[in-house]
Amino acid sequence: MKVFRSADVPFRPADTASFAGPVHTRLLGVAEEGVAVRVYHVRFEPGARTHWHRHSGPQWLLVTEGRVRVQQWGQPAQDVDAGDAVVIAPEEKHWHGASPGARGTHLAVNVAVTTEWLEAVSEEEYRSEKAADRP
Repeated sequence: MKVFRSADVPFRPADTASFAGPVHTRLLGVAEEGVAVRVYHVRFEPGARTHWHRHSGPQWLLVTEGRVRVQQWGQPAQDVDAGDAVVIAPEEKHWHGASPGARGTHLAVNVAVTTEWLEAVSEEEYRSEKAADRP
C-alpha cells in the first residue's frame, strides 16, 4: 500500500498553453506498476477551462466541489455537479472546466494516458450548450 498525502503536494498554476483562466492543479498520486495511473486534483475558478484535448486511454473525472462543464466534440456541453462522475473514452476530443458563473473541482484519473493538447475553447463554445461547430 502507498498513501499519497495531499498536504505533501502543493497546488500550482496550470500551464497556460493547455488551460484558460485561473486553474490550479496538483499531481496527487502516481502508480506505475502494472497499468500506469495518474490522479490529478484540479480547481477551476469561474470561466476557467482546459483547451480541447484527447487522451490515448480512458480518463475519469470525479467532481468533488461545485459545478463542472464537460463537452465532447460535436455534442452539447453538459454541466455536472459535486458527486457526479464522467468517463471519457480514449481518443475522444473534449474539454472540461468550471460551469459559467461557478467554481468547479475534480479529480482526474488518467489510466495509461498520454494527452494531446489541441486548440483553445472559444468563449462562444464555452458559453454555448450547443454542439461545437468547428471542423
